[in-house]
This record gives sequence, C-alpha cells and structure tokens, in this order.
Amino acid sequence: MKISEMKNLGPVAEEKLMAVGINDSQALKEVGTETAFLKVRHLVDEGACLHFLYGLDAAILDIPKKELTHQRKKSLKEFFNELK
Repeated sequence: MKISEMKNLGPVAEEKLMAVGINDSQALKEVGTETAFLKVRHLVDEGACLHFLYGLDAAILDIPKKELTHQRKKSLKEFFNELK
C-alpha cells in the first residue's frame, strides 16, 4: 500500500518518508514509528513535529490519530521531548 493511502498520512508525509528510503506501508511498519521519525527529522525535515510522530504511529496501527491511547501519546511525547 502506498504511504499516502494510510490513515493520517498524505502526499507530503509520503514524500518525506520516501526521501529516507521508506517507500510503502510495509516498509514503514518494519522500520517502526520512532525510527521512521528520526530518519525524517535528521535527513529531510529537522522541524518534524509531534503531530507527525502521532500520525506515523496511528498509521502503523491503522487507526485515526485521535484514537491513540493517552498512554501511547504520553510515551511518544516523552520520546519527542528527549530529542530537543
């Protein structure tokens, strides 16, 4: 499946992910949320935001971003804040 066909991710996210070698949904699932985010942030978009991180995670889980659990959002936010 194309990345832009996944929930929460559109053509801009797809372009960024493809620029770091993540070319489809299966590759994104194999790499995982945090690694995909780090690749994009370090190689393509140093301003990649927390909402992009949430979107990646929810896309991998095939759920709308708003359905991420409070605990998962907290965990992702802690990960994000450690990068600052």
